[in-house]
Amino acid sequence: MVPFFALDLDTYLSFASLSHHRDDLFAWRNENYALTALIFVLAYVIIVTLSIPGGVWLTVAGGFLFGTPIGTLLSVCGASLGAIAVFLAARFALGEYLQARAGPATRRMEAGFREDAFNYLLILRLIPLFPFWLVNLVPAFLGVPLRTYALATVIGIIPGSFVYCGIGNGLGSVFESDQTPDLGVIFEPAVLLPIIGLAVLSLLPIAYKRYKHGKR
Repeated sequence: MVPFFALDLDTYLSFASLSHHRDDLFAWRNENYALTALIFVLAYVIIVTLSIPGGVWLTVAGGFLFGTPIGTLLSVCGASLGAIAVFLAARFALGEYLQARAGPATRRMEAGFREDAFNYLLILRLIPLFPFWLVNLVPAFLGVPLRTYALATVIGIIPGSFVYCGIGNGLGSVFESDQTPDLGVIFEPAVLLPIIGLAVLSLLPIAYKRYKHGKR
């Protein structure tokens, strides 16, 4: 993380950077499509693994470079692989250090993961109630199976990735008209309500279990 910010690499994670380097990026992509896709996924894995804030910008860039469907696929692959890398590091290699970094948030999430790990994690992926890096760590400390963690992560980040890749896919016309892109579109009712709906559906199994438990 230190070299990333010391070298001002974070300045490349912006709409202005995409606009300025648009022609070069498209030319490189056209000549080296598979390599560009691989570099994009690896960059996403590194950013997620190091908990560098920039996942949203990379997702937008994915839609900008590859279009909405392919950009979503590559973003989900990169984010999921990075999240799994953090999960494995927290469980087997750097557990004590990373648990100290998570702090008391582990206790705040513990009840939800004990109740229904898959659906609770799916909710946290659909609606970011906690930072992405923190949600990557806590399940490892609480004994959530890797299979459950990976599946809920992949499913849960698809809707948001699709929305942000859609924004990136439309950047070309925005740049040509000298308008300013707006990431706030994800809070528009037409976009946000379906995501909330998916989160509510994920809550139903938990609510049903508590209802049955209360009747006993």
